[in-house]
Amino acid sequence: MAKRRIEELKELLQKYDYHYHVLDQPLVEDSTYDLLLKELKELEDKFPDLVTPDSPTQRVGGQVLQGFSTVIHKTPMLSLANAFNDGDLRDFANRIYKTLGEKVKYVCELKIDGLAVSLIYQGGMLVQGATRGDGERGEDITQNIKAIKGIPLKLQRPVDLEVRGEVYMPKKSFELLNKEREEKGEPLFANPRNAAAGTLRQLDPKIVASRNLAAFFYGVVESTELGDSHRENLQKVKELGLPTNPHVAVFDEIEDVISYCQRWHEERNTLPYEIDGIVIKVDSLKQQQRLGFTAKSPRWAIAYKFPAQKAISVVKDIELTVGRTGAITPTAILEPVQIAGTTVSRASLHNSDYIAEKDIRIGDTVVVQKAGDIIPEIVEVLKEKRSGEEQPFIMPKRCPVCQNAAVRLEGEAAYRCINPKCPAQIKELIIHYASRGAMDIEGLGPSIVEQLYEKGLIKDVADLYYLKVEDLVNLERFAQKSAENLVTAIEKSKKQPLNRLLFGLGIRFVGQKAAKLLAKEFKELDLLIKADYDRLIGIPEIGDKIANSIREYFSNSDALQLINRLKEVGVNTKEEISPIPLESVLAGKTVVLTGTLEHFSRKEAQEIIESLGGKVAGSVSKKTDLVICGENAGSKLEKAKELGIPVEKEQYLLEILKKG
Repeated sequence: MAKRRIEELKELLQKYDYHYHVLDQPLVEDSTYDLLLKELKELEDKFPDLVTPDSPTQRVGGQVLQGFSTVIHKTPMLSLANAFNDGDLRDFANRIYKTLGEKVKYVCELKIDGLAVSLIYQGGMLVQGATRGDGERGEDITQNIKAIKGIPLKLQRPVDLEVRGEVYMPKKSFELLNKEREEKGEPLFANPRNAAAGTLRQLDPKIVASRNLAAFFYGVVESTELGDSHRENLQKVKELGLPTNPHVAVFDEIEDVISYCQRWHEERNTLPYEIDGIVIKVDSLKQQQRLGFTAKSPRWAIAYKFPAQKAISVVKDIELTVGRTGAITPTAILEPVQIAGTTVSRASLHNSDYIAEKDIRIGDTVVVQKAGDIIPEIVEVLKEKRSGEEQPFIMPKRCPVCQNAAVRLEGEAAYRCINPKCPAQIKELIIHYASRGAMDIEGLGPSIVEQLYEKGLIKDVADLYYLKVEDLVNLERFAQKSAENLVTAIEKSKKQPLNRLLFGLGIRFVGQKAAKLLAKEFKELDLLIKADYDRLIGIPEIGDKIANSIREYFSNSDALQLINRLKEVGVNTKEEISPIPLESVLAGKTVVLTGTLEHFSRKEAQEIIESLGGKVAGSVSKKTDLVICGENAGSKLEKAKELGIPVEKEQYLLEILKKG
């Protein structure tokens, strides 16, 4: 009986993984998937002899690796020749025609900015994952590959296969990871590629699992099932259960290839992951074989590299900001410059070590780029342009806001203000408490918090629940309706589950994931408050740092007093999670946003769509289910009309939210 149920659960979970990660068509909510996975884990705990390597529970083993062994690639992982302009692409096409004496079809794929890997499946089971290394030898990272949810442990059919692909970190995961590292005083990753590479080289697969890596596969080396063309093989790989990139195009003419490259150079920022170019391949495998290889690369493929997105600016000043954990972060104030389609006037300098290492001074002429096209950073100081009037920067010994001592704790890169009453920390904590990932108090942004604090209406998060409409109507940007809306939103936040409250309290090292784990484990805040270090450290994924931080927080009389005040006003302190309906207006639908939105930022609109079960894509295709447009919508709207895809104004989202 148990064996049959285990097989049913494995088959069901593998089906859901395939639809979610490969077809982009989720069949169930995450909560349903988690319940099935929990049931499988409990059955396998009772019947350990029934555990198999392809079980979804075996993605993350409990053993920390001692190191990586070497893998010799049976077929070398060669690099590609590069093209940097249209002329290079035309030369590539001319060389092919000269060699073959006949026309070819070109397959174009986005060049994912990640880490190349090679996977081997035997009888449909994943047996090895390896890095590219030097092309001849790589590192065996099988356990870490198994920790990536989008990579199947078992294929849809029992085939033998060696496949090549790219592991990457989505932009959203990268932003969250760097935010967590900044709060901990740890050095930030420069870009998603470095973050993905650093993650895959972790010796603890649990860390890999926590960082939400993903993968796309683009090449078959050996297989018991091979087609006649590269495009056909991509389809076979997808059918076997491996994720492939949806933005693949086949062209007869090199001029169309050039147009494709130009289009994605302009639209690359719309993608949820980083690309640094386009890979162009001859489609026919027979023609590939005739073209052959040079010593370093195949003659039938080339990588078009996007131009570097950098600019030169001047450091006008270095400004200090104090975060909710007291971390003091220096920021360069720059002469505004255009990079990757946006105006950049600020760049994070991370910490004093970063400034000293690069010898950044006020007045310096510098090269600025967007790391991963997301975070502006100074990559170089043009010292030859110095006049002698540039001013070295020295980190102050006192907090720039409250003037209390700023200290650098052992093992940390950041200086911190150690005054818990520091106004900057309090305001940042209130902003964090009200944020969408925490208590989700709509309308309570930084400028409103600043006003409320300066007017003496709030001194901590508990004070929010004592605000009345008459307190707000006389403030800047408030009218009767907006004041009523904010008071209503604050009142509504009392019903949030415990995990959001825990995250909102701003306990150091307790991010959203840790908050959910703690809430799920203890169910009630009072039980968590009483938990000792040993109880906390016994929870999977709650490490020494988090456990110590939690104990320190709940040992503080001010924190306990704050929690008591929150209880008094009726804030929920239990993990009462209502079942999530399996169906939603946008469940399983792919939505594209275009034009300027009036009521939401792009990020807010994306979060709303995802909360309703939908997925946001960067471009319109036949797979698009809906386009939501704002003002000045352009080519995406036109393409939607051509394809007959439904189009709605952003009022559509507002109406859905009202009904909810």
